[in-house]
Amino acid sequence: MKPYFLAGLLLTVLATPAARAADGVELTTRVSGVVGTVLVKRGQQVKKGAVLLRLDDVVLRARVDEASAELARAEADAAEAKRDFDRAQELYTRTVSSTSELDLATTRQARAQATVSAARARLDIARKNLADAELKAPFDARVVAVPGMPGTVVAADCQPRSLVVLSPLQ
Repeated sequence: MKPYFLAGLLLTVLATPAARAADGVELTTRVSGVVGTVLVKRGQQVKKGAVLLRLDDVVLRARVDEASAELARAEADAAEAKRDFDRAQELYTRTVSSTSELDLATTRQARAQATVSAARARLDIARKNLADAELKAPFDARVVAVPGMPGTVVAADCQPRSLVVLSPLQ
């Protein structure tokens, strides 16, 4: 068996071309959503990387926007925490403030940086999910079937149904 990885998909295909052509390779998206556009039809030849279908991406784009805003807020909070830390350190150096005030400022800065890191990760995930809303051909192939039509609901967490079935070109 030969594994193929593309856009978050793991496909396992039998080793011989004859077996691959007979069985076909069932594809689905890694993310949940509703099929918005189908760009292929049965019998059509497709090149590796060709977009086969797209999920409606309104919610996924909104999640990217939300994560971007969250990151901007976290970065602003981190900048403020850095300024507070710098002030606390200067006051401590001049022996005007206590160690506990410096420790508090240090903790606030560390928490703010952790929040920025988490916000960046959420933005990366949102962008990846948006990219995975496009189902692409993992190899040159012929479309055997297109069971996923516009309006088809994809529940990626619960054994998603096949949206496109491909047979590798021989």
